[in-house]
Amino acid sequence: MVALNSASAADRAGPVQCKPFTEEAVAPPAPREDPHSLVRLETINKEIRAGAARILFLGDSITERWTESIWHREFWSRGAINAGIDGDRTEHLLWRLDHGNLDGVPPALVVVLIGTNDLGHGRAPRLAAEGVRANLIRLRQRLGNTPILLLGLTPREDRFRAKVDAVNRLIQTCRGGAITYADIGKQLLDGSGHPPRGTLTDGVHFSANGYSLLSRQLTPILDALLRRQGADDRRRGGKQP
Repeated sequence: MVALNSASAADRAGPVQCKPFTEEAVAPPAPREDPHSLVRLETINKEIRAGAARILFLGDSITERWTESIWHREFWSRGAINAGIDGDRTEHLLWRLDHGNLDGVPPALVVVLIGTNDLGHGRAPRLAAEGVRANLIRLRQRLGNTPILLLGLTPREDRFRAKVDAVNRLIQTCRGGAITYADIGKQLLDGSGHPPRGTLTDGVHFSANGYSLLSRQLTPILDALLRRQGADDRRRGGKQP
């Protein structure tokens, strides 16, 4: 179980706490133009406009491809919206944050899992981590003190495996204030540091069994953060989400 930050609501209104990871400029916000991404963006934005998301999952294919039955049981039942788009890099998510993904009622909690495609696109870990940091900054600008659960990049069984670890060592320094960091993928690794057999389908994406194991790690963290947010709301005289 990942320990949660004990910062108060006032503390969580502060800036992103991690310093820049590189002096190299990150890719500017950019839209996707392929048919799948366009359809997904329209679907996500429509769902967000239709009603309040208690939990908003922002990410790439690791989020989008969550096994439907597991998603429905573990996350849809908690009021979650799946805003993952296959193939997204950090600049694509950054663009989406200003083009519909945050246009609805502010969520009670945002979950961010992005950056593995930056590595696949040939970027160094520091640049990929800086792209993640840019998204955290934009979320803080747009959503104020809304809690953010930043997930470490999930394990890969390919040539980017070590780079995933490097990114996670960097982005974990962003935790504090409104941001909680959790490396739920690391909890799946066996004694030799590899995902168990049958967890991944292609070295990157998860099988139903893999998603079941991830969900088992993730749901207690979500519930704890939502309880804490509800307690903060009550102290401020608001309503529990």
